[in-house]
Amino acid sequence: MNQKENYCTLYLVRHGETEWNIEHIIQGQSNSNLTEKGKSQAGETANEFKNIKFDAIFSSDSFRAQDTAEIIKLDREILIQTSELLRERNFGSFEGKPSNEFEEAFKNELEKRFSITEEENWVYKVAEDVESDDEVVSRFILKLREISVTYSNKTVLVVSHGGPIRMFLAKTGYLSRKDLPGGSFKNAGYVKVLSNGVDFFIEEVKGVDKPKIS
Repeated sequence: MNQKENYCTLYLVRHGETEWNIEHIIQGQSNSNLTEKGKSQAGETANEFKNIKFDAIFSSDSFRAQDTAEIIKLDREILIQTSELLRERNFGSFEGKPSNEFEEAFKNELEKRFSITEEENWVYKVAEDVESDDEVVSRFILKLREISVTYSNKTVLVVSHGGPIRMFLAKTGYLSRKDLPGGSFKNAGYVKVLSNGVDFFIEEVKGVDKPKIS
């Protein structure tokens, strides 16, 4: 591992279950509170991380991510730093509405994704006010690279959302986009990553099941 001695160790965590998760309402960058189950999920992850010495903690500025970060933080005397770059996908005017309304309104646009190339899919916008996969992952990776350079040789907790983390796993080649549909990364799941601010190496993933090879 001496080749990666200047790398930052990142733990990327999805927030715990929220009220809108169970009501199937699109959250995006809007706020929804953690459920009791969501708090418990965050507590389980906190227990897994209890012996890890975090040098910094970052979170999306969404309440559900900050609350999850606070639970995982335990009694560590570390200030939680927030960033808009770690937010969930912006779903524009459909935030706060039932997910089936979105799926029905953009049925044709969503189906089109099956007939275009992988490269086209990354930049495809279902609607003008909805972020593309590329827009989501680009800002997310920008923040991770900034953190990795600043905290070289350190260990950092980053609490974000399912969308950005799924797109990150796809972009770094862990799984393809089609194997990482919405909801496939579990609440309070995490990814352990090494980065020097340029490259990313996935060390561990807990919260997404790799498809079985038949």
